[in-house]
Amino acid sequence: MKKAGNLDDRFIMSPKIDFVFKLIFGDEKNKDILIAFLSAVLKMPVEEFAGIEIINNELLREFAEDKKGILDVRAKMSSGKQIDIEIQILPTQFMPARTLFYWSKMYSSQARAGDSYAVLKKCVTINILDFKCIPLNKLHSCYHLTEDETGYQLTDILEIHFLELPKLFDEAVEKDESEPVTQWMEFIDGRSKGVMEMLATKNEEIKKALSILEIVSQDEKARMLYEAREAEIRDQITRIESAREEGLKEGMEKGMEKGIEEGEANALARTAIKLLTKKFGLLPEELKTGISKLNPPTLDIMIDGILDYESLEDIKKHI
Repeated sequence: MKKAGNLDDRFIMSPKIDFVFKLIFGDEKNKDILIAFLSAVLKMPVEEFAGIEIINNELLREFAEDKKGILDVRAKMSSGKQIDIEIQILPTQFMPARTLFYWSKMYSSQARAGDSYAVLKKCVTINILDFKCIPLNKLHSCYHLTEDETGYQLTDILEIHFLELPKLFDEAVEKDESEPVTQWMEFIDGRSKGVMEMLATKNEEIKKALSILEIVSQDEKARMLYEAREAEIRDQITRIESAREEGLKEGMEKGMEKGIEEGEANALARTAIKLLTKKFGLLPEELKTGISKLNPPTLDIMIDGILDYESLEDIKKHI
């Protein structure tokens, strides 16, 4: 890594920017840090992660300037169980639908034509959110498939976690500073280098993570990509909020709840078409018609993934 002489030595990147998170937790060289984080979230001994493999670490270690890069961290345990960790900064009311959509892709992609169901292994999704999503006074919530009255678990194939960073500062939400999962959330939220340094005195793995973060933060090329990613996220937030405000205005003019939903869908559809046209050029009419018929959760997922699409075929999977 190349350190520029005029960089501020106290500058520290935010680990909740997905680009930075993957540099720390998605590198084979830092697997012990990933294991410590997973052990805290999944409440499993570190020994059970022996043989874990990071299966999408092909990007970002060399700071490849590829906007199509996959920014989540996915790992596979020796048992075949897969774990996907995603940082989500962009606020969306459709987060539960979004996470189930991506969980289903991870689960179903394990099987090929002709395979039996035996090849399907448990899939775990960990969502680290920079916005409040779940109406519970909990920092960390976890979900499985269980029967309503008895609590009987139908199957253990599905496990979804939500770690909501803003709740760290909500007085109504209890938090235990000695809990490793709380310490990792505070590190990822990382509002100052001083906070991170304090956490490093309590947790040896966080101390290692901070050391890596300090090195990355002083790399000139990484700093440029970090600033570009921050700008990109701000632009996405602005586009999505504008679409929602327009949809709400249209709905209020219609004067009914259904109208609000329809208005938001129309505004999101126009935003999606505009962004896709900017990326791919003039869209076929049948594709625009298909997009205009999508519901708000699907449109939200589509807009969030526009930077990753390589062709119009990637869009058609939503329609």
